[in-house]
Amino acid sequence: MEPFSSRNLALQAEKKVLSKLAGRSVAHLFIDETSSEVLDELYRVSKEYTHSRAEAQRVIKDLVKVAIKVAVLHRNQQFSPSEMALAARFRQKLRQGAMTALSFGEVDFTFEAAVLTELLTECRDTLLELVEHHLTPKSHGRIRRVFDHFSDPSLLTALYSPSYAQHLSKICDGLRKLLDEGKL
Repeated sequence: MEPFSSRNLALQAEKKVLSKLAGRSVAHLFIDETSSEVLDELYRVSKEYTHSRAEAQRVIKDLVKVAIKVAVLHRNQQFSPSEMALAARFRQKLRQGAMTALSFGEVDFTFEAAVLTELLTECRDTLLELVEHHLTPKSHGRIRRVFDHFSDPSLLTALYSPSYAQHLSKICDGLRKLLDEGKL
């Protein structure tokens, strides 16, 4: 039986409250303006692709909830040294994915859905391994839903098509800014 810990209780309460309030006001405490703009554009892409406002909102809300929970865990130093190595690997893979997405967006006729799908799948698997002992199965499901949605080759192919060029341009601008500022 695990001994009582007020710190663990406070951490659980913080995660629970923040997950219930995963709206814009709380998100701005953990997510900067540029990231928010990228998320808004991903919402628009998702909404246009799925033809479902509810589905697009659910995916972005799940993404925000997961990002906040991981930020809370990191801020409260809940990750072991081996988990911090996983966090570094996740960040490196996410950064690699962002640079690849930028490259595909900037250089015509270089897009390959399989490459981005593989990178996003690796990110998903690494993040799931990182939070395995910290988050609930429901949160694990959210992670799968978000990464599976955005790593769908059909969605990626649509995103890199001419009809989504305006969305892609805004996403690339935001990713470039996040990379330049060292936030990604």
